[in-house]
This record gives sequence, C-alpha cells and structure tokens, in this order.
Amino acid sequence: MALLVVGTVIFNAYTPYSEPHASYAKLIIFGFLLFVFYTNMYILVPKFLFRNRYRMYVAGIFVYVGLSYAFSTFVRIKLSSYRILPYVNKQESFKVFVFIFIIVIIVAASTAIKLFQRWIRDTERINELEKATMQSELEQLKNQINPHFLFNMLNNANVLTQKDPEKASQVLMKLSDFLRYQLYDSTRPKVLLTADIHFLEDFLNLEKIRRDNFECIVDKQGDISGVQVAPLLFIIFAENAVKYSMDSERKTYVHLQFEVRHDTLFFKCINSKSPGIIIKSDTSGLGLSNVKRRLELLYPGRHALEIKDNTDNFSVTLKIKL
Repeated sequence: MALLVVGTVIFNAYTPYSEPHASYAKLIIFGFLLFVFYTNMYILVPKFLFRNRYRMYVAGIFVYVGLSYAFSTFVRIKLSSYRILPYVNKQESFKVFVFIFIIVIIVAASTAIKLFQRWIRDTERINELEKATMQSELEQLKNQINPHFLFNMLNNANVLTQKDPEKASQVLMKLSDFLRYQLYDSTRPKVLLTADIHFLEDFLNLEKIRRDNFECIVDKQGDISGVQVAPLLFIIFAENAVKYSMDSERKTYVHLQFEVRHDTLFFKCINSKSPGIIIKSDTSGLGLSNVKRRLELLYPGRHALEIKDNTDNFSVTLKIKL
C-alpha cells in the first residue's frame, strides 16, 4: 500500500525535464525506492533488527540516506541537459530533502510490515503451543483410571467365579465395556451425552453388584439425543459419590440427573453419606480439582459448578452452556 501511494505520487508529480526523460527519471526513482523497500524488509530487518543488532541496523538506515543523497545528485546531473526550467538551488535542495524523507517513510513502512508479519507468526506459534499444552493436559486429566475400582471389580469377579459363575461373567462383560469406553471410545474431543451416560450406568451397576444395600438412579430429562460433551466429564463426580456413600449399616444411594434445556445441560449428583463424615473437595488425582481444571479449559466462562456438603448427603450441581 505504501509503495502504491508513493508510486502514484511520483508518477503524477511534475518534473522540470522534457519527455521522455521525465518518465525515465520517475521510473529510476521508483526502482530505487523498490530497492530500499525490499532490501530493508528482507536483509536489514531480519539480519540486524530481529537479531538485536541495533547499531548495525541504524547504520544501514544511514547508508540508505547517504545513497539517497548520492542518487538524487547523480540523477540531477545526468538530466541537467534536458531541463526545461532554470536551475534554482533552493528548490533543488528542498527536493533532495523531500526525497530523503520519502526514503525514511519507505524504510519505516517496510520495517512495520516485517514486524507485523513476525508478530502474526509469533502469535500463531504461541497459540499452537498453548493449544498443544492444553490438549496434553486434557489428555493427562482424562486418561486417569482409578486403580482401586479396577482391582475391586477384578477381585469381586474372582470371588463370583466360585459362587456364581454366571454373575461373574456379567461383571466381566460390563467391566470390559466400561474399560473399552474409557480407553478407546472416549479418545475423541467430544462424545454423545447418551454414550457418557451409558458409561456411568455401567459404572454404577458394577458397584451395585458388589454392594447389597445400594441404590443407583440415573434420571434423564429433555432432549439429550445428539447432544455432545467432553468425554469422561462426569465420572469423577460418580466415583466420589460412590466412595463417600459407603456405609455397611444403612441403605446408601447415588442419584444422577441429566437435563437439557434451552441449549444448557444441567447435571446433578446426590449421594448419601454417614453423619459426621467430612468430605474433602480435593482428594487424589481424580479429585474435584481435576474436573474443575478440565471445565476451565473446555468451557471457560460457560459453566457453573456448585458443591454442597450437607449433613446426610453430598450434592454436586453443574450447569454447562452447550
């Protein structure tokens, strides 16, 4: 754009020379400006300014100024015999000053363009690094498997093979589906909400097999078909609910509720707990701090999480703007 404006000014400016020499002079001047523009953009700026060699870069600009003065003097001498107006020293000095000023503008414009290009490139690189870091962190947070749950299920299956082989087979089948989803099906950035709910149902049903006095309910409301969410987003709530609902002396429960309303997903998890038990909000790598971090990365400014530790139950309410 700067070259277009300068070129338009030069080719429309009046020169005190006869044609075709006036046009030749304009072409030569414009060619010199192109030389300054591109050598500064692709030589001086990358080799000196970007490498913090500021003295060399300033020296290069002074070289441009000196070349501009020498060039304008050379053109004036060579075309002096083709002048159609008398030579005026003050006017010629002023023209030389204007030419040098144009050179400075060209240098500044080419430098600004190069700096802007570098800024865009650096910004893209930073964004890519941030995205890669975020994806890596998300994968690390998502791909954690609770080993205690896995060991318990395998031990239960081992015991059931002696007492009830058919039930042991059902446990292993459910466990297989559970692990397949957690290890493979959930590797996509987003999964169907129905698939994630089915995963939670398998998890709770497995827990129900090994606990006699345990109730698990998964309630679904609204149009949840086709809704996509980040995978394994609710399992931490369910795991904590199962963990803290343990009570061998009384009936225990875990209730999950999903509702989609006005492009917003509402999730609620309520579990029983024994009186006097204090639930920590950050326990182990699969604690609530894990899911809080994932929510910040995946739904920044689009979610609300509320946790209540009541006397006889523990509840988690999550709202996500889809």
